[in-house]
Amino acid sequence: MNPPNETHQQILPNIHNPLQFTILLPHSDPNSLNHLLSLGIPRKRRRGRPTSDFTQFQPHPNPNPNQLAQADVSDEIIVINKEAISEALIALTAGFPADVLTEEEIDAGVVSVIGGIEQVNYILIRNHIITKWRENVFNWVTKEMFLDVVPAHCVKLLDSAYKYLVSHGYINFGVAPMIKDRIVNESGGSGKLSVIIIGAGLSGLAAARQLMSFGYKVTVLEGRKRAGGRVYTKKMEGGNRVAAADLGGSILTGTHGNPLGILARQLLYPLHKIRDKCPLYRLDGQVVDVRVDAKVEVAFNQLLDKASQLRQLMGEVSQDVSLGVALETFWPVNGGPANEEETGLFNWHLANLEYANAGLLSRLSLAFWDQDDPYDMGGDHCFLQGGNGRLVQALAENVPILYEKTVNSVRYGSDGVQVVVNGGQVFEGDVALCTVPLGVLKSGSIKFNPELPQRKLDGIKRLGFGLLNKVAMLFPHLFWGTDLDMFGHLSDDPSRRGEFFLFYSYATVAGGPVLMALVAGEAALNFERMPPTDAVTRVLQILRGIYEPQGIEVPEPIQTMCTRWGSDPFTLGSYSNVAVGSSGDDYDILAESVGDGRLFFAGEATTRRYPATMHGAFLSGLREAANIAHYATNRAARAKIEKNPSKNAHACATLLADLFREPDLEFGSFSVIYTKKNALDDNSMVVLRVVFSGPVKKDVEGSRTDQQHANKLLFQQLQSHFNQQQELHVYTLLSREQVFELREVKGGDEMRLNFLCEKLGVKLVGRKGLGPAADDVISSIKAERSKRKPASTSSTVKSGTAKSKSVKLIRKAKILRSNNSSFSPVKKEPAGKTVGTVGGNDGSSTPQLNQNVEVQVGSSSVASNGTPGGGTPIKPEVTGANDSVPSVSMGSGLVVNNTDGSPNLNVGSGVIGDISCSNPLNNNNNNNNNIYTRW
Repeated sequence: MNPPNETHQQILPNIHNPLQFTILLPHSDPNSLNHLLSLGIPRKRRRGRPTSDFTQFQPHPNPNPNQLAQADVSDEIIVINKEAISEALIALTAGFPADVLTEEEIDAGVVSVIGGIEQVNYILIRNHIITKWRENVFNWVTKEMFLDVVPAHCVKLLDSAYKYLVSHGYINFGVAPMIKDRIVNESGGSGKLSVIIIGAGLSGLAAARQLMSFGYKVTVLEGRKRAGGRVYTKKMEGGNRVAAADLGGSILTGTHGNPLGILARQLLYPLHKIRDKCPLYRLDGQVVDVRVDAKVEVAFNQLLDKASQLRQLMGEVSQDVSLGVALETFWPVNGGPANEEETGLFNWHLANLEYANAGLLSRLSLAFWDQDDPYDMGGDHCFLQGGNGRLVQALAENVPILYEKTVNSVRYGSDGVQVVVNGGQVFEGDVALCTVPLGVLKSGSIKFNPELPQRKLDGIKRLGFGLLNKVAMLFPHLFWGTDLDMFGHLSDDPSRRGEFFLFYSYATVAGGPVLMALVAGEAALNFERMPPTDAVTRVLQILRGIYEPQGIEVPEPIQTMCTRWGSDPFTLGSYSNVAVGSSGDDYDILAESVGDGRLFFAGEATTRRYPATMHGAFLSGLREAANIAHYATNRAARAKIEKNPSKNAHACATLLADLFREPDLEFGSFSVIYTKKNALDDNSMVVLRVVFSGPVKKDVEGSRTDQQHANKLLFQQLQSHFNQQQELHVYTLLSREQVFELREVKGGDEMRLNFLCEKLGVKLVGRKGLGPAADDVISSIKAERSKRKPASTSSTVKSGTAKSKSVKLIRKAKILRSNNSSFSPVKKEPAGKTVGTVGGNDGSSTPQLNQNVEVQVGSSSVASNGTPGGGTPIKPEVTGANDSVPSVSMGSGLVVNNTDGSPNLNVGSGVIGDISCSNPLNNNNNNNNNIYTRW
């Protein structure tokens, strides 16, 4: 607990050090990586963890990109400089693996082929750009700066790397004068996207500045009278003393790669390393014996290791077990406490763990409570001199923030967003970014219209959101000494183990003698109801019990402040954690946008890698700025296509036809394409195609011979017609889970069509009828396939199985023949004319004019949550045309319409296969009150 010979160290900004901060030690070389202090694993998860050196911070065993040349045996790997390893390490601190692309880079299509020489060269260029900017974060790095070192044949890779790094906020961000000037000069251009940001915390401010640098118009709505959200530095003064205390987020958890460390560096604000010395005091005020302290600490860490082993043995069952149960079960089995002092120490470590996670151990998931540990920032934990409010102030400069605007509701749709604040004032924009804390989302105080998808609502419910409170005290003088930054206090009551269990000294950074007492776990909940005077009295009682036996007088504080984050309506808690039943996936779910790129989400509870941290919130804002820009670009491209559909319709149809030459899944007349990156996500969207052509294919299980649906032959008639005329391709958008359910339906294609209608309530449409949501899926599939290495051989996969390779001819559906068909032959008619109905009881002809391009399968049902059959959300109905699909009308059954001159077919009301429609014996009522989904 008390490392010998520990000296006071201060981390000074070093503008020439790409690792941002160098801790200078005697006789050290500040330019050598070997003389940097080791990157200790942050204390956030468990105290006393062994430190690791810089090379252990690498997730891949081989960080040298040059060694990849041996595998490829190629002379085309470029050489930018001789510091490839150092540059790879610097990129590593920014979150980039040494020898592979991130998922985000793959999604962005930074290279044409994954793997190979091109990827190696891209990584070398990317790392070099990051390093050069880290060397001088005061400048705006331009692409032209690298033209002299990047070979001509790699200029496209330079373009790709530079564009990606700038758009995603890895370089050229922050508050340096040159960067601020860039934002002012480029923001607010006419005709640019308008973005409404809800919340002026770190994530909202980061997104606002980044979007302004892209030239977008930004409006930030903040319910408080200040910016910063849960980062709140309060000025304390009295008795000729003035100091600053961080009542919210206070610690920079790791300095290497931390974007907040870069901001501090740009502002020339020094950081103070929090020293490891942390004595623990017993109830009688005596210091815990270091040997007993070390013994219990080792035993506690062993318990955590055993808990980790247990969850591996338990598998999925561990998701329903709490970490607290596991630890308290293992502790007696492991020997248990020998005396009351060891019991108090064990409870102190439990309280420290609850502080790290802002939650009760009885509610933390055994399976995933530490899922973010592999992504901890390297480097020391630090305080910022003067408080983190200085960063907030710099970020808020020149950002249009409207204060005291409490958001009540958010409406979003295809035409934009409307945000309603207190007093009924409405703000309109193209896009909204919601950055409110998870506690606010859980409370439901903001109403979303339409309601958020059930997937996101479930994620909000599952994730935990805990509580941490503080008591800040400004004293007339510093009585606790200058040789430590923290000390702890034991409790004899397990239910109060987190009550003032840890004290932080801010004297080195606050500008005055400020001491902060922390309240965690169950005690933090009870603290919300404790009168402030009682809380201060209790803290002073503990301090005097520690120092007065040493002959040190504890004076009355000049000023005190008590937080109530759980009662604050703008937070309703402190920070997120992985509760029982939750997982890291829920962070990703909370980060998902909704409304086809109209409503986005940011904040510490939306980042799987860095939750419950200030830098996590900041990075999530940069992430969503990139996502908003991506959607805006795609939307603009779609709008351009829609303005001139005649020139692009054929290209769109050709693209989809090309993709379906290699379906990822095929069964009967149904085929499916999807992105491989979402292959394990049952909720990911896929494109389903149904082909009406030759003979309908019989499934292995065979079609039932005792069909009870009267108009099965109508489906056969339709198949026969299109076999004589041309193929009919119709589509819809489904989830992977729905597709696999569809594949398992027994009875052949007719029963599957019935399933689409009765269970899923979908509408089959032509290519253009798929809408923007499908456009994004199709674009992702196209981008992914363009990066795949060409297969050397092709293979055919059996129907109903996923495909791994190569081109395959789409199999035609067979015609269901019947000798006793009661349907009359169908005549081909000129385009634009109506065709008499077939199969009516009176033989009359009902004229119809087809105008909408769609295939409507039976009557659809919509679940109470607004999704068809409990599936994917309903999209607004959009009409369109399909240049290759003939016009077909079947009353309230199947409808395919077109206006391109293709042959028309009207076969009246009836049943397609086993799909129930309106009564075929009564076609007088043409009203259709069904609710449909258009994807």
